[in-house]
Amino acid sequence: MPSAAAPVLHYIFDPLCGWCYAAAPLLAASSLPGLQLQWHAGGMLSGQARRTITPDWRAKVMPHDERIAALTGQPFGDAYYNGLLHQIGATLDSTPPIAAMLAAETMAGRGLDMLARAQTAHYVEGQQISTLGVLQSLAQDLGLDAHEFAAQYQSALADTAADHIQESREWLQASGGQGFPTFLLEYTEAASGRRVGQRLDMSPWLGNAAGWQAHLQQLLDAEAAPA
Repeated sequence: MPSAAAPVLHYIFDPLCGWCYAAAPLLAASSLPGLQLQWHAGGMLSGQARRTITPDWRAKVMPHDERIAALTGQPFGDAYYNGLLHQIGATLDSTPPIAAMLAAETMAGRGLDMLARAQTAHYVEGQQISTLGVLQSLAQDLGLDAHEFAAQYQSALADTAADHIQESREWLQASGGQGFPTFLLEYTEAASGRRVGQRLDMSPWLGNAAGWQAHLQQLLDAEAAPA
């Protein structure tokens, strides 16, 4: 069990955020000894912010997606570009995949695995990750029992997803972040013994997961060094 004084990397994101998909390799490279990782899904397209796919939406997101692909090498599939983005009227709702993450976390501590699988399903395979059928299939891909997942998913939708989204937005505001994704490193300050937070700029490391990992390790080493 990690110590309560252990450093924590908070990741504030949304499963339907393209730049969060850009940051996925950085997130994967953030597993370092002694570093806890906590995720906060902010509901970018939840509630009244839900969207449906339209030609205007496609025209809005395509330049961002193309920039992400060029900058990071993250793959975007033909099933996404020429499939999903042409499914006019399909719903884009962040709450269902967030509820799926909460369900996977409750079942097996697999919330971030669900995020990674959902991002691939959306951006590469062109699947509608705001639908239960797709999310159940993704859960099975992770080796989770489909019936238990469906029950936990419905419980998350009814009881915990809204609170999680609100708390995540509060984390974003408190961090001083301007949007999704935001990384915040929380640690115990050696001089004062206080818990403090340091927002990390990920932009220099997009497309360079190894560099990001080394940067994180340097920060951890500096914080652990005697004052």
